[in-house]
Amino acid sequence: MIVDDVPVVRRGELTDEAWAVITPLLPEPGGARGRWRWRWAGSSPDHQWDLVEAAYGAPWRDLPERFGPWKTCHERLRRWTADGTWDRILAAAPIYDDGTPVQWTISIDSSIVRAHQHSAGARKKGRSATSPATPGAQDGEAIGRSRGGLSTKIHLAVDGRGRPLSILLTPGQAGDNPQLLALLDAIWVNEPGPGRPRKRPDLLIADKGYAHDSTRRALRQRGIRHVIPERSDQVARRAAKGSTGGRPPTFDKAIYRKHNVVERCFNRLKQWRDLATRYAKRASLYRASLVLIAAIIWLP
Repeated sequence: MIVDDVPVVRRGELTDEAWAVITPLLPEPGGARGRWRWRWAGSSPDHQWDLVEAAYGAPWRDLPERFGPWKTCHERLRRWTADGTWDRILAAAPIYDDGTPVQWTISIDSSIVRAHQHSAGARKKGRSATSPATPGAQDGEAIGRSRGGLSTKIHLAVDGRGRPLSILLTPGQAGDNPQLLALLDAIWVNEPGPGRPRKRPDLLIADKGYAHDSTRRALRQRGIRHVIPERSDQVARRAAKGSTGGRPPTFDKAIYRKHNVVERCFNRLKQWRDLATRYAKRASLYRASLVLIAAIIWLP
């Protein structure tokens, strides 16, 4: 928005610096058979990349008129979710941060969000309820049912400063530990210079929910150092075996205190109402909003 020749950024909208990063990563207009027919940046002073700003959480039918037809915005979001645009933005965003490189002490955790009743009932279109809907959604539409009602669980990996690196979704009742390796595999950071994107952390920090023997073995096989506390039952079982129980895993309390960065990142993500409560029927679209906001956390 421009007032008296001075650009004004509305609350919740992106800065010009952030747009400069995102713009080259979005699909080019004029695709095959004219499929990409919508208004692009520069068509008017108040209409930049409407879709990205429109994805902040308002109900689609209640979008302000300046965003254009809500069906057009929704279709853009759906298309760019399917072709991986948002994940490419998240992979590229770290190199545009304030000069501080990615800190490869990775913390992982999960958080449950309440799924609104409007998020249920998505058509399965011939696939089973347990088949993955999209990358990042590990079980159909990632909605679970429990005593508390419908819920979705967000699995998150962040760097040493609490900046998001990868996001997965499961139903709310799903366990944390089975998603650890998948969460690490989803990390994909395009660092400056030649070479492949980086995926492997220097150190992994996780809580007792990930303290499984098979997980520790898998991390050792990958050469990933980790700080994960033992559960009380594991300590008791090892003690009961006496000298044959083996040594306890290495655990550094000082390093483990840094695990709180992932909780702080969840707090930042849930500042957006559309993320704190899930309204989207499709797990792919809900995750797209999460990935977009995660990228914005990195952007200037």
